[in-house]
Amino acid sequence: MNMSRRAFLQTTAGLAATACCATPAAPRPAKIIDTHVHFFDPTRPQDVPWPPKDNALLYRTTLPQHYRALPVPQRVDGTIVVEASTWVEDNQWILDLAARDPFIVGLVGNLPPGTPEFAGYLKRFSANPLFRGVRIRDGNFAKLLDEPAFIKDLRDVAERGLVFDVHSTPAWVGQADRLAWQIPNLRLIINHVANAEVNGREPPAAWLEMMEKLAAHPQVYMKVSGLVEGTKRRNGDAPAEPEIYRPVLDILWKLFGADRLLYGSNWPVSGHNAPLGRVQQIALDFFAGKGQAALDKVFWKNAQRAYGVKA
Repeated sequence: MNMSRRAFLQTTAGLAATACCATPAAPRPAKIIDTHVHFFDPTRPQDVPWPPKDNALLYRTTLPQHYRALPVPQRVDGTIVVEASTWVEDNQWILDLAARDPFIVGLVGNLPPGTPEFAGYLKRFSANPLFRGVRIRDGNFAKLLDEPAFIKDLRDVAERGLVFDVHSTPAWVGQADRLAWQIPNLRLIINHVANAEVNGREPPAAWLEMMEKLAAHPQVYMKVSGLVEGTKRRNGDAPAEPEIYRPVLDILWKLFGADRLLYGSNWPVSGHNAPLGRVQQIALDFFAGKGQAALDKVFWKNAQRAYGVKA
């Protein structure tokens, strides 16, 4: 069909205007490593010690294929499992799972520092390059830091180039500054933004002071995880609006910067508060405004640097 010169000019002008004024796509990281997930299978003959049977959301088979099946803004390339089971052999169960599924790029194991058995366990599991560190949740952290055997074992963790993930409760995070002074070559990764309350308002002064102390240690990293949990919304309805999370994230960005923040979902626990896709989108929304270099650091490069994983 023939087009008049006037119609042609009008059409091309309209296309040019559309191209000029179109909203550019938000930047995305080149890849994503989710640094905090849990996998488990209650149908095993031995069952699981965690999660409890009365937790309808969590007490079910939860494996990499279930994570991958969930809708998210961007495909995740790899995950780091943080083991919540106190059964030592469940560390091996995860490593065996990782041998079959490369979606798992690292494991933070649950081992008991300060016990006679720890050295043997650490030697055994750290022989596997996917074993990247240790986390515990039981006991009085302040008292443990007074025990020479506990400190000796964490020095061994540091000497092997592994990390210590710090349980997110204030009783634990509040002692992390002391541990950072005691073992300066031990990389510490604080879980779940240290249980910050997330409500769109400025966090409490005590939390801010704790963050300032920790950020002063260059070996301390912070996981951008636990945000939706901080809203205290337990029906999967944590808000998606970025401004709710900005006061906490602004402080962490100011203190830890682009080099010491790591994205983590805390899935499936975060499912109590929000779908996985919303958890990821909240982090993407905030860090997209910090530029491509920051996006790549928070979503995958810092995981490689802090944990020593390859993905």
